[in-house]
Amino acid sequence: MTILDEPVRSVAVIGGGIVGWSAAVALKRRVPGISVTIVPVMPPDDALADRMPQTLPSAIGFHDDVGLREEDAVLRAGGGWRLGTLFEGWAGGQPAYVHAYGNYGQPFGTASFHQHWTRAAHAGSAAPYDAHSPAAMLARAGRMLPPNPPPGSPFADVQAGLVLDVGRYRAMLAAFARHLGVVVREGKVAGVHLRSGDGFIERVALADGGSVAADLFVDAAGPAGVLRSAIDADFEDWRPWLACDRLLHASAVATDASPLDQVVALPAGWRWQTSLPGATLHGLCYASSFWGDEDAGRVLATESGVEPAAPAIRFEQGARPEPWARNCVAIGDAAVVIEPLEWTNLHLAQSAIDRIVSAMPGRACHPLEIADYNRQAGAEVTRVRDFVLCHYAAARRPEPFWQPRAPLPDSLARTLRLFAERGRLPFFEEETFARDSWLAVLLGQGIVPRRIDPLIGATPSHQSDAAMAGYRDAIARALPHFPTAAQHHAAQHARISR
Repeated sequence: MTILDEPVRSVAVIGGGIVGWSAAVALKRRVPGISVTIVPVMPPDDALADRMPQTLPSAIGFHDDVGLREEDAVLRAGGGWRLGTLFEGWAGGQPAYVHAYGNYGQPFGTASFHQHWTRAAHAGSAAPYDAHSPAAMLARAGRMLPPNPPPGSPFADVQAGLVLDVGRYRAMLAAFARHLGVVVREGKVAGVHLRSGDGFIERVALADGGSVAADLFVDAAGPAGVLRSAIDADFEDWRPWLACDRLLHASAVATDASPLDQVVALPAGWRWQTSLPGATLHGLCYASSFWGDEDAGRVLATESGVEPAAPAIRFEQGARPEPWARNCVAIGDAAVVIEPLEWTNLHLAQSAIDRIVSAMPGRACHPLEIADYNRQAGAEVTRVRDFVLCHYAAARRPEPFWQPRAPLPDSLARTLRLFAERGRLPFFEEETFARDSWLAVLLGQGIVPRRIDPLIGATPSHQSDAAMAGYRDAIARALPHFPTAAQHHAAQHARISR
C-alpha cells in the first residue's frame, strides 16, 4: 500500500540575523511552491554565525545558488575578499604560516606533493610549505587574483573567502527576501506550542498576541534555540577540549587593504586582525578561566592599539547531537557554537540550509529522513571541531592554557596518529576543509611525518627538489603582475559603475 505524505507547503524561520535571512532566501528561491514566513527577531550578541564578518569561499557558492550577484552580495554591501589567514606563534620556534584556500604544490611522480616536501624536510632542504601555495603567496604579497585566470595557471584554483559588513549584508539579504516574496511577520517569540500526540510544533506564539503556524520551523535565533529547545535540550559539550569562551571586538580606521587575516596566539587565547573596506577589524578570543574580562580588554588594546568596542561576548562551545527534531531544525548557533578560529560559523549555517533544501521531507518528517540529515550534520560539525582543535593539538606553547585538558576525540586522535606516522590522512564523508587545508596547518605548525612514504622512491630527490623550486619560481614571477587588494577592489567597483 502506498502511503501518501503531503509535501511541506509552508516554512517559518525564526531569526532576523544573517542566518535567518539566508534561510528565508534560500528556501523561497530553491523550493518551488513553498511559502516562507520570517519572524526577524534580532539574534543575541553570542550568535557568532550572525556576527563574525569572515567567511569561507563556500559563501560565494551559496550566493550563486540563490541567485545573488557578486556586486550586490559583496561590493554594494560593503564587503571585500580574503585569501587566507597568517598564523603566528602557534608552535614555538616555527615561523608564521598561511592557511590559504586552494592547492598547495603541484602533483608529480607517483606520490602526493606533500610527500616530496616531507622528504626534503627530512633532508633539511625544504622551503616553507606555504611557499608552494599560489593563494598564500598572493595573500602575503597583498595581491588579489583578477577574474578568470588562464587555464593551466598555478593560480587557476585559487579560492577567495569574504569579509562582510555585517549590518549592510544583513540589510541586503532582507531586501532580497522581500523581493522574492518572503512574508515578514514582526514580533517577539512569547511561546512555542507543541501538538498533542506527536510533539510537533503547531505554532509559535508572539508577544503581540498573534502566532505563526507552518509545516516546518527553522530555528535561526541564536544559541538558546528558542524553538528547538522546546522539544529537547540535548547538547554535546566541547569545553573539555576547547577552552575559549569569550570574544572581544574592536575596529579602527582602515590601513592598507590586505587579503590576509592575521591570527596570533597569546598566553590564554588568540587575537585576529582583518581588513574590511573602510575599516580594520580586531578581536580577541580567550578563556575566562585564565584571563578576566578586564585583563583581556587591556591585552586587546595593547596588542591592537584599539579599545574594545563592547563588553565581552560569552559563549559555550558545543553542538546539538540532533539539530533536526520532528518538524523543527536548528541552524547557525542554535545548532552548533564554535570559536571563530577558522571562520566556519556562517559556513556551517549555510551548509545546514543547503542540506535542508536537498533533504526537504514531507509534512510527516519521517524519522529515517531526519536521522540521515542529523547523521550528515553531525559528521560535518565533528570534523570542523576536529580541524579547529587540531590547531591546539599541534601547538607547542608553554602556558597552562595550551596544555591538554582531556584526551582528544577519537576521530582527531586517529587523524593525527595516521599523519604523524607516514603523512597520510583518513577519509571522512563530510569534510569542510580539503586535504590541503589539513596539510597547511599540520606542516605549518611543524608536525612532520616520522617516515617517508615509500611511493616517493620512484622520483629521485634531486628531481623533486628541482620541481618544487620551479613551481615556487613560477609563482614568484607571476606575483608582480597581479593587482594589489586595493586595486582589485577599485577595479570591481569601477566595473559595476559603468
